Amino acid sequence: MDYELTDAHKLIRDTAKRIAKEKVAPRAAEMDESGEYPHDIFDAFAEAGLLGLTIPEQYGGSGAGFMALALAVEETAKYCNSSALILLLSALSTQPINLGGSEEQKHEWLSKSATGAIKGAFCLTEPNSGSDAAALESRAVRDGDDYIIDGEKMYISGGSVAHYVCYFAKSGQNGSKSISGFIIPTDSPGFSVPACDRKMGVIGIPTANILLQDCRVSAANRIGEEGRAFKTAMLTLNTCRPVVGARGLGLAEGAIAYALDFARERKTFGQPLVEHQAIQFMLADAAIDIEASRQLVYHAAWLVDQGKYDREHAPYLSIAKAYATETGNRVASDAIQILGAQGYMKDHPLERHYRDARQLMIVEGTSQIQRLVIARAMINGDITYW
Repeated sequence: MDYELTDAHKLIRDTAKRIAKEKVAPRAAEMDESGEYPHDIFDAFAEAGLLGLTIPEQYGGSGAGFMALALAVEETAKYCNSSALILLLSALSTQPINLGGSEEQKHEWLSKSATGAIKGAFCLTEPNSGSDAAALESRAVRDGDDYIIDGEKMYISGGSVAHYVCYFAKSGQNGSKSISGFIIPTDSPGFSVPACDRKMGVIGIPTANILLQDCRVSAANRIGEEGRAFKTAMLTLNTCRPVVGARGLGLAEGAIAYALDFARERKTFGQPLVEHQAIQFMLADAAIDIEASRQLVYHAAWLVDQGKYDREHAPYLSIAKAYATETGNRVASDAIQILGAQGYMKDHPLERHYRDARQLMIVEGTSQIQRLVIARAMINGDITYW
């Protein structure tokens, strides 16, 4: 088990750190207030080559891998989880093609995504199908060389600014074994975005409802074999779970660093806050959770880069995602507590961190779903401690 950072990893981390400090941090509060997609941040990531980290070199990316992406996300999330989500989406929207697409599809869609020429979105969740992803109701009916697709997706991050989506629909009657995936350009007739949701946090990235009505898609845009895309969707989520964990890790680091600086300057009862044992215990608890989260996230990202993201290794990815995102919530809460009433005010970034953190225990598999994955692995003997 060797996940020592390479020189390439350190360069990517330092690049992301620079962009986060120079570009992201000054815009974070404004993004949260306006709710407008930060095209300038996207462009900064594209220019630095951070959008193609998980895309192989032969398709225009750097092939640096998921450890590299997790590091970039961690640095960005210290200041803004909306901006960190841009980086995550660069993998989430391309992984179905990377895992199950044809050579033609990879050269066409991955190469453009790697440079930032196009944006993608991952369309799985529906009004009646969330955690139970196999119960989706979207339908794809073969019509000659095309498919006619009808359905509705919801909570699609970046859906309203995407140039294409990876869309999952049933093309038969055999449950999860009937689910097919499709690359659908968002300017296709029958494709629409009826609305975007009003959210508690991560406001800088729109969360869209996607509606397909008699949307005609070429069979050449089907991802892999008909009815075989459910596994592709699940493996996509598996590979991205460490990166969601990195969002929680970075958020926790940013929140407690801000609270520590405040506690050094603020005085109560004749001494700096940082000298009070009650505050010290919260700081120490944060450090414990952060260090544990870092080890879990880095190990999980390393596993993905080793090609270990199937059912056997999924519990370890789930552990990293659950623990690190819950760490983000705990630490954001304690950071506000350290500042007291000031932490509750928009004059400080902690209330934004707190709102943003709450999303992380829901997206890409809730904390409860992660626990089901972990518990089943224990029951089946895939994880043993004796």
